[in-house]
Formats: sequence, structure tokens, C-alpha cells
Amino acid sequence: MFTPSTDYRDRVLMMGLTDIDYVLRKLDWMRAERIWPNGLRYLWTDAFGLVLFVSLYQALEEERYLDEAEQLVADVDRVLGRERGIRIGEESDRDGQYFHYLAMWLFALAVLGRFRPAYKERGVALARAIHDPFVVPDRGVIWKMQEDLSGPYPGYGFGALDAFDGYVSYRLLDEQALAREIGEMRTLIEQTAEDLAITQDLGLGMMLWLTQFFPEEDWAVRQRSRSLAVLDQMWQEEGYFAREPYLPQTRFAFTNYGVSIGLQAAGAWPERVERLNSYFETHQSGDEYERAAITHVMACNSHFPGLLLR
Repeated sequence: MFTPSTDYRDRVLMMGLTDIDYVLRKLDWMRAERIWPNGLRYLWTDAFGLVLFVSLYQALEEERYLDEAEQLVADVDRVLGRERGIRIGEESDRDGQYFHYLAMWLFALAVLGRFRPAYKERGVALARAIHDPFVVPDRGVIWKMQEDLSGPYPGYGFGALDAFDGYVSYRLLDEQALAREIGEMRTLIEQTAEDLAITQDLGLGMMLWLTQFFPEEDWAVRQRSRSLAVLDQMWQEEGYFAREPYLPQTRFAFTNYGVSIGLQAAGAWPERVERLNSYFETHQSGDEYERAAITHVMACNSHFPGLLLR
């Protein structure tokens, strides 16, 4: 069993981190079950997992976690990488490209780039490759594109949070190199932030998470307050956040873990974070998410947000 040192505990408290023991056990179990990182590739999960590896490196100062992070990037590029952009996932029904998945991957590359600068450069190159196909200036960011980025995926329009996702990730990568792209995203935010009302649990969690990076900007102040107010209505005393305000009995572990990350980023309701982590350790969903990598990787992030926090 891993036993943290006193110095390590001090670092954990300073960084706002939590249960490393839990994460190490969960990683061992996922590998043994071939769930992650040795399972099927899925860009959203891999982005959160990449930040997890780099966070473990920062906390434990063990090079093997940076090695695993770099191997994960190589695996994603090999399996999901396309001439322009990155496919959603490895399974046949996960074709096309989502902008918000790509933006999360860009954030993860920026985090890895703090310790391996070449990955920031790779992130900038990827941002430049995907921006113009996805973004319609002064109108919005297309939520899902064809796999070759030749046009929108049938049936999909503009995403509500995508401009915010891109704006934050671009700025964290390189404000000068991506100045044009950041400017276009800022314009879209200014056009939508005042009226944007989010009611889905994961969307609320991710918006809260985004607001931590530039907390004094008007959109962040407004959306932080609004997101917390809606989430407060969605809290169920059993120990979870409902999927939507009008669906009090509908709950998903991985979306609650996203809410947890947002709450920790905002410094809000630590007792609810603790309760939802506890609730979903025993809750049996009986659906396809019960053994899905997205559930267990995001559980690790919820217990140990690490470099997901500013």
C-alpha cells in the first residue's frame, strides 16, 4: 500500500488534491480489467486521463507517469489521429469529430506541455488545424464535424459551450500564436454568455470548471453564479445531482464526477463533492456506463483533480 510522506501530504493540501490512494488502486484495477489505458481509445476519457497522469507526476515526482502520459498521446495519435484533427473514439459508432472533445484534448496537451514543451507546440498546431473548419465567425462553433472535417455531421448545429471550451484551451496553449483564433472565440462568447442558460449536469460542471481560469471576466462571473444556482436545484439528498432539473431520479456517475470537478474548481460545496463520491462508489447503474472507462477515469479526477484545477 502506498503511504504518503508528510512532505507529500503538505503538497497535496497546497495543491487542493485529495485521495491518491484511491486513484492508484483504481488505475491498477482498470489495467487488470483492460478498461483503461489499455482499452479502446475515446478522446474525452483520454483527455481526462492524460491530465491525471501528469497530475500524478507532479504530486509523486515519479517519471513513469510522464512516460505513461507520452505513451497515451502516442496511442491517441496512432488510433484516432486523422490528417486534420482527432476522431471521437475507436468504436464504429464513434466516428466524426466533436469540438468540445478536441478542446479538452488541447487543454490536456497544454498541461503536459508544462513539463514537456513540445506538446504545447503540438497543441497549437492542432488548434490551428481544427479552428477554421469548426468555427463560423460571428455565428458559432459547429458541435460535430465529419471525420475529415469536410463539413458538419448530418443533424448537428452549433454547440452551446464550444466557444468557451476553445477560448480557454487556446489561451492556455499560447495567447500570441493563437491570437486570431482566441479573438474569434471571444466574440462568440460576448454574443452568447449573457443569455446562455445551461440545465444539464455535465454542462454545468464543465462551465464551472472553465470559469476558474479567467474568473474576473464578465462571462465567468455570470456563468459561475448561474451554474451554481441551477445545480443547487438539481441536488438530491440521496447524494447526487440529477441529470436535469426536471429529471430528479435520473443520474449518471461520470456526469456527477464532472460536476464534482467543476465544484472543486469553483471552491463550492465540498460536502456535496464528498457525498457524491461516496454515493457512486456503491450505486449500481446496471447500464453500459458501469464498466466504461469514462466512469472510472473521471472518478479518479473527482477524487484527485490535480492539474484540472488552476
